[in-house]
Amino acid sequence: MELRVERDSEVDNWKEVTLIYNSALKQISTKLEILNDEFQHVHRYNPIEHIKSRIKTAESIVKKLKRHGYESTIENMVKYVNDIAGIRVICSFTSDIYEIAAMISNQRDIRVISVKDYIVKPKESGYKSYHMLVTVPVYLSDRIVDTKVEIQIRTVAMDFWASLEHKIHYKFEGNAPEHIKDELVECAKIVSELDGRMLSLNRQVQNGRLERAGADVPR
Repeated sequence: MELRVERDSEVDNWKEVTLIYNSALKQISTKLEILNDEFQHVHRYNPIEHIKSRIKTAESIVKKLKRHGYESTIENMVKYVNDIAGIRVICSFTSDIYEIAAMISNQRDIRVISVKDYIVKPKESGYKSYHMLVTVPVYLSDRIVDTKVEIQIRTVAMDFWASLEHKIHYKFEGNAPEHIKDELVECAKIVSELDGRMLSLNRQVQNGRLERAGADVPR
């Protein structure tokens, strides 16, 4: 992202940054809504339950820069903090996650920088999600700014687990008691089993519909 840094006011610079990142989030959100509508039209099914988006607070960005040994400047924020703009896509089933990821990757104006599949390789804590770091062009009046957005795609069950894990992390400032950590890992296993069983059940339902539809075709 190219930012204008000749302005005297840091406040103006920060406002410009948030404008650009908010615009990037709007673009990604609109794309996802259109893709979801198209999927419904073609397959009579919506893979996306809901979408959440957020801009990281200035305080959180500064903390992250300090943690990695960088000076707290706007240039460093843009260069080194990849999740200033974040969007979370919540699905019903694990198969939906990969469908959505593929649809995003196929967008001509979206460039995928990196992918982290925590579903295939969960974190030690039990965390599961599919992360994509992408850039999307933001069209301003006088220039185009390629802007980074982190996309997290997960099931409803994964999101429920992650929400609780997040609360526990901040409650204990990252030092939760071992028995709570162990319980979280066990809950993650239950969530994984639930996702698998729900996906299997959904496939049985879909196959049943196809069989009934085939039986109704005149021979």
